[in-house]
Amino acid sequence: MRIIGIVLIYFFSVLQLGAQTAPGAAAPGKRSLNEIFPGIAPAVRQAVFSNEGYSKSAENAPRSSLIGAGSGASRSGIDPQIIDGVFLKTPGFMVESIKVIPDAEGLYTLLDVYNALGNIRGLKGRLYHSFTRNEKIPLFEDVTRIESPKKNTPVADPPPAARIPPSETIYMRLKDANFGNSFYRGDIALFQRGLRCSLTNNKNINYLFITVIKEEKFIVQFYFEVISEGILIYSLAGADVSDFVSSRIDMSSAINKRLAVLISWAAEGITGKVNTRPLDK
Repeated sequence: MRIIGIVLIYFFSVLQLGAQTAPGAAAPGKRSLNEIFPGIAPAVRQAVFSNEGYSKSAENAPRSSLIGAGSGASRSGIDPQIIDGVFLKTPGFMVESIKVIPDAEGLYTLLDVYNALGNIRGLKGRLYHSFTRNEKIPLFEDVTRIESPKKNTPVADPPPAARIPPSETIYMRLKDANFGNSFYRGDIALFQRGLRCSLTNNKNINYLFITVIKEEKFIVQFYFEVISEGILIYSLAGADVSDFVSSRIDMSSAINKRLAVLISWAAEGITGKVNTRPLDK
């Protein structure tokens, strides 16, 4: 009887490994976009499946204004903890984004998502349109993992993983085109039906000698889920800044540009435009 129990445990563990690694693995009970966002407007749905995805900026907006929060009878399938992660920082400026990477064949998995997020150096040199210069320039001139909040020693990105750990914390330094060296903490964890990633500045973000955003006052919450139409990327970014700063810097635009770059980096990593899959052995 004991031998049978051991065999069953091994069998189910193999099944779990296969669900993470097999490109075409179909997770039972995949939700659709309409199930997660019931009553989503046709124009929003169309934008969600576009290359840019849906994005909306808001200033001092109530929670109920977010698609991810739902309203009335249309209860969102995004866990409230995702929204809470941003609102607890009392942001004055927010950007909500929803994007689906179409994948009718079921090629992409949460493991692809995890490995895409691990390619930190892939953020380097990604372009955005600068209206002041009227040209596309790199948003992050240099990007690297660092050892810890107190040690800025560069650390190489690890090779693509074969399994997703329950949780992980990483630290990084981003040389921002506008704000110079910025330091962030990233927390990645399996969450509900998908993968959650929280990104927070763990040091002040400065422009010249002015503090634009204080420590831990800028946060981005990402939620990734394999749905029936493909890979859902839901994100909510928020920043708490002073009136002095907001009167001199277009914060909605600044947040939107950075969020767009982060989403495109993740999406390209998931689809394999940046190689993040484990090598076949």
